[in-house]
Amino acid sequence: MSSLNKGLEKVEVTLKWDPSPMGEPDHDLDIVAATYTADAPYGDPDYLVHFDSRSPDGTITLNRDSKTGQGFGSDEVMTLELDRLAETYVRVVVGVAIQQGEGRKTFGQIENTAVHIREGYEELSESDLTGVESATAATVAEFARGESGEWHLKTVLRGYEGTPEEFTAHMGLPEQRQA
Repeated sequence: MSSLNKGLEKVEVTLKWDPSPMGEPDHDLDIVAATYTADAPYGDPDYLVHFDSRSPDGTITLNRDSKTGQGFGSDEVMTLELDRLAETYVRVVVGVAIQQGEGRKTFGQIENTAVHIREGYEELSESDLTGVESATAATVAEFARGESGEWHLKTVLRGYEGTPEEFTAHMGLPEQRQA
């Protein structure tokens, strides 16, 4: 657990949702994290972490990946060890994207979505994504490194239209279009 002067150290982002109704195509949501360096804090991400990947240094890991929303508890879990990230990284933006393989789906079509951000037992942020019901992807959090090296959370809920690939190209921009 972090103290007030140290900032955030190790956080967990969890995502859950209800499976699609019987006979309907599966709902497949994904947590995505994008890292940004001091040289390009709002440019292209230095790297992305999503299903089937992790950060090159092992500081950001997707521990659980669901393609259906079936199961107990959280369907997707991502751990971010912010205190271990190299000093060159100044921002980490986290979002949720809906895979669009079976036709266009929005958050409003998926029941009981929930995103939680915690450090240890402390709940830092919670969202049910109702503010972005017409979106196919959304930014849910931004972690930024302060001048003395401590990490802070800025809760951000911004919706996007388009594919997951288009989302990852735009999720870290300072001015983002609302869906």
